Amino acid sequence: MSSFQRIGSISNAHVGREFELLAQEELKKLGVLVELNFPVEIGISNSKKCHNFDLGSEKPAVLVECKSHRWTSGKNVPSAKLTVWNEAMYYFFLAPTTFRKIFFVLRDVRRNESLAEYYVHQYGHLIPQNIEFWEYDPTNETTAKVAIE
Repeated sequence: MSSFQRIGSISNAHVGREFELLAQEELKKLGVLVELNFPVEIGISNSKKCHNFDLGSEKPAVLVECKSHRWTSGKNVPSAKLTVWNEAMYYFFLAPTTFRKIFFVLRDVRRNESLAEYYVHQYGHLIPQNIEFWEYDPTNETTAKVAIE
């Protein structure tokens, strides 16, 4: 087992896939029906390339990226993982503006601040307009929107 693999999991890929399925079910409860590996043409100029978002739908037009990252075991900032969050923000930025965009993350708290709240506070300048941050809290199995300043 890699030292970076989530304890108790077969692989980080399995953790990610399970979280995508959980996100799909949670969004369904909220009336948002999405499918896995939703392809969309993205790009800066006229040149476009297909990118598969974790979840998505054409009607209604919605794109979802899912991350089940946690604070490190020492409760430090998982800097490398937040780089992946920055990448997700870039993909949202490149996607057509006609799509509703949801960043669905696992709620993990350190010193009364969730990882999503930390990200919004520290990296808010990299979050495109109209991105919705949603957190799934495994403790009480609820989903709630995170305020973006």
